[in-house]
Amino acid sequence: MGQDQTKQQIEKGLHLYQSNQTEKALRVWMRVLEKSADPAGRFRVLGCLITAHAEMGRYKDMLKFAVVQIDTARELEDPDFLTESYLNLARSNEKLCEFQKTISYCKTCLNMQGTTVSVQLNGQVSLSMGNAFLGLSIFQKALECFEKALRYAHNNDDKMLECRVCCSLGNFYTQIKDYEKALFFPCKAAELVNDYGKGWSLKYRAMSQYHMAVAYRKLGRLADAMDCCEESMKIALQHGDRPLQALCLLCFADIHRSRRDVQTAFPRYDSSMSIMTEIGNRLGLIQVLLGMTKCWMIQKELDKALESIEKAQELAEGLGNKLGLLKLHCLCERIYRTKEQQRELRDHVVKFHECVEEMELYCGMCGESIGEKNNQLQALPCSHFFHLKCLQTNGTRGCPNCRRLSVKPGYV
Repeated sequence: MGQDQTKQQIEKGLHLYQSNQTEKALRVWMRVLEKSADPAGRFRVLGCLITAHAEMGRYKDMLKFAVVQIDTARELEDPDFLTESYLNLARSNEKLCEFQKTISYCKTCLNMQGTTVSVQLNGQVSLSMGNAFLGLSIFQKALECFEKALRYAHNNDDKMLECRVCCSLGNFYTQIKDYEKALFFPCKAAELVNDYGKGWSLKYRAMSQYHMAVAYRKLGRLADAMDCCEESMKIALQHGDRPLQALCLLCFADIHRSRRDVQTAFPRYDSSMSIMTEIGNRLGLIQVLLGMTKCWMIQKELDKALESIEKAQELAEGLGNKLGLLKLHCLCERIYRTKEQQRELRDHVVKFHECVEEMELYCGMCGESIGEKNNQLQALPCSHFFHLKCLQTNGTRGCPNCRRLSVKPGYV
């Protein structure tokens, strides 16, 4: 298959893919991969296969094609191709929750610095790295990466990237419990979709609606949460987007749990867990197990709650997800207090405070914890964040956290 024929077949596959005929598109692209003698065409078709498998949640296949793409990029000896292939490798590992590998591949991308095309990819690299740091609960570095990605998006007038970064920032602020910002950023993403997204994939709309649903639920606006989640789920089902279906099912379950309707919540947690397991989203599985634990606690089935916690803890430790571990220690503390088991209670109180310390989840001004309850936060240029009220009351001539780090005694 020559260069022109390769190009035609790739376009044919794209047309089928955009018409929701995904399996037909995959067959066309696989034929190109088998028969084409054009390395640049093979590189492009591998990019199509990587994107399609990512959206279907076939992350192991995504990784497999990303590895082949790296070999093709080396054959082409082009820094732009190499940067793009390393970014796809980073994204594949991000989806499989291999966060340390993601960060490592992202750093490789940033160190390559080829032509203008490579530099334009830096925003996407920063976003992927930010998502990985967030998965590891390294909040300051995650925020730093997201803000960098946002700067790239603004400088290159890349509205699609800006939309994706806003959704990640919504997730970031949900985790540290500034629910006002957790809602603001996905609403901003939805605005971008409305204003610029006429030719975009519907996944951008679905993604912004899902993150809005999560924030609305946290704010107790359950009817709004249900509306947004239903819209997101509808698009996910139309497009065969398994990862988003799993997240929507989790959100539906959480909404029902917030309404104390445990019987309706459980089947949705089970369905979400089934898809999360199938696609390999271990971070999502931790969230499902946390929700199920809370349902068992509502029903006062404390031993079943502890079983869920044990499974979640194994996953959180394997991923290095510190926030997940903190939440589990907090739930254990409540369970063992109810069971009046003092030794176990003390053990989890100590571990909880160790997690808070390790993640620096406290305000450097008032010393109170961050992420325990809904609070307005404000980040300084160094990406350390504080209670907004503390910054307004005390003002600052620099970051107190950075000052403390700079005066830590070294080895004598």
